[in-house]
Amino acid sequence: MICVGIEDLAPLLPRAGGLIGLDLGTKTIGVAVSDGLRQVASPLTVIRRTKFTQDAAAVLALVAERGLAGIILGLPLNMDGSEGPRVQSTRAFSRNLERLTPVPIAFWDERLSTVAAERALLEGDASRARRAQVIDQVAAGYILQGALDRLRYLGERPKHD
Repeated sequence: MICVGIEDLAPLLPRAGGLIGLDLGTKTIGVAVSDGLRQVASPLTVIRRTKFTQDAAAVLALVAERGLAGIILGLPLNMDGSEGPRVQSTRAFSRNLERLTPVPIAFWDERLSTVAAERALLEGDASRARRAQVIDQVAAGYILQGALDRLRYLGERPKHD
């Protein structure tokens, strides 16, 4: 099920169970996961994109092995809030992924997540090579943490376990 926003996702989630955050790029997918109580997002890995079937299989394997309760996709809106080709690509990915899993999917505005990730890596004195390796998963962490913070703010109590 694709949720319009985090507000629609909250009631579908069990009390506990981590979420996965994805930063969809044209060549890679940055991946971050949360703890079971959905407090902290942690960068996990980067999936090299090939074709949708393999990309989805890699994502869903992580969801299954970690018992994750929801998927958060970064929505790459333009700075003025309008939607461009990358948003359409992300929405198409979500529609195709929805057909393969009962796990609910929601979007989170990812504007400036890569900028924040780059800044954090620079402050951490990461080398240029290291930044290039991990930037996508760190950006996914920022996307997921934003969604987690919003869920916590909403204070929604799930309807089921």
